[in-house]
Amino acid sequence: MIEVHDLIVLAEGRWPEPGDDVPPGVPGFIGSAFSPLAAAAAGRCLERTPEAAGATGIVLETAGDRDSATQVAELVAAGKRVGPLWFFQSVPNSIAGWIAARWDLRGPVVCVTDGGTDEAALLIGDGDADRVLIVQVEADQAFARIVTAGDEL
Repeated sequence: MIEVHDLIVLAEGRWPEPGDDVPPGVPGFIGSAFSPLAAAAAGRCLERTPEAAGATGIVLETAGDRDSATQVAELVAAGKRVGPLWFFQSVPNSIAGWIAARWDLRGPVVCVTDGGTDEAALLIGDGDADRVLIVQVEADQAFARIVTAGDEL
């Protein structure tokens, strides 16, 4: 069994870093910084990660995209039509799946409200992933790190 203290951080990335302003947009995601923040931090981390064979999973740790959820709730409460992009992006798994597709990650995709590192240890320990990208998103910032068990190095 892999424990959290057995994990090794291979690379990290965040948004913002010094000199950053607004994260780049993500096609198909509108009106909220949540998904661009997640994608930008994940991209920076993955660009800094050494190449390796095997499955890379994703754990998105967040309380969710509050802006998108609020927009959807307001439209529903007003009896208005909810556009497909608002509905789609109100689910945090959407950006996690987009990151997996964009970076050709072949492991499981999991979203949690807390305990992302614990979940990563479980995925690696169970053999579901060789490495796990953990992306944490808060109101106006995101942090990503990719971890593995000690035997990959």
